[in-house]
Amino acid sequence: MIIQAGMRTDIPAWFSEWFMNRVQEGYVLARNPYNLNAVTRYSLSPDVADVLSFCTKNPAPMLRYIRELADYRQFWFVTITPYGRDIEPNVPDWRDVANSVRSLGRLLGAERVHWRYDPVLITERYSLEFHIRAFRQMANALAGYVGACVFSFLDLYEKTRRNFPEGRAVSRAERLRIGEAFSQICADTCIPLRSCCEGTELAPLGIDCSGCFTRAVLEKALGEKIDLRGETGAREGCACLIAHDIGAYNTCMHGCRYCYANADIRAVRRNFALHDPRSPLLIGHLQPNDIVTRAKQRPCRTGQLAMEL
Repeated sequence: MIIQAGMRTDIPAWFSEWFMNRVQEGYVLARNPYNLNAVTRYSLSPDVADVLSFCTKNPAPMLRYIRELADYRQFWFVTITPYGRDIEPNVPDWRDVANSVRSLGRLLGAERVHWRYDPVLITERYSLEFHIRAFRQMANALAGYVGACVFSFLDLYEKTRRNFPEGRAVSRAERLRIGEAFSQICADTCIPLRSCCEGTELAPLGIDCSGCFTRAVLEKALGEKIDLRGETGAREGCACLIAHDIGAYNTCMHGCRYCYANADIRAVRRNFALHDPRSPLLIGHLQPNDIVTRAKQRPCRTGQLAMEL
């Protein structure tokens, strides 16, 4: 089974101690975000939870634990964007994150570490030219340490509209200009480029539009075939394997204004204050009305070598 540690919140950045406690105890509990009394218990035994998928803006707190996770296969998405405190109040400087990515690449191999440059948002300060310059600088810093780059444009979810009212959709002309420039930069630096949930509009520019965390991506990263029974995507039009998330919404302290996972900073602060690194739940503890169900788990790694066509 693929265990997701970073889609609903940034576990590596804010909850690494808790995560390692869960690994040591061999299980984790996760609330259903749409039915809070429904709790799923996942075994974290490498026999069944054999792939760990992390998504983070700051992998530094987890670096010291990487070798302790040697019984698992790991896949990392690390988001590095060029925004300032006006957009990402508590995200480290991109150069520091890039240093952590280089460390991850050395420890795990570049194919298991992918760089996300998303969302691309356009404002007077963050213009097309700004993004192209920043992307080129980052690509040069990360070349040889990442297996691919994934980018997407700002999605105006309801939470995003509320927390980032000045955000606007990126026009087709702007998308094509960004796609063309990013494609050339990635060709120059030998970093494969993918778009995420943007349809096939950018495919003529040589950009892979098939998805960012698909079976093909994971098999190439692990070097072996995977069994996808029980692994599903999370939304229509997305072929990515992002089920079995052990995180919780409204808990990430990065405070990014475009975030779809946080309703508002007050809710985040309330929840963060309830975090106990010793609890099997990310936030709080089990309550009398909670119903705990054991997940039906099976390994997804097959041991068969994946032959890239």
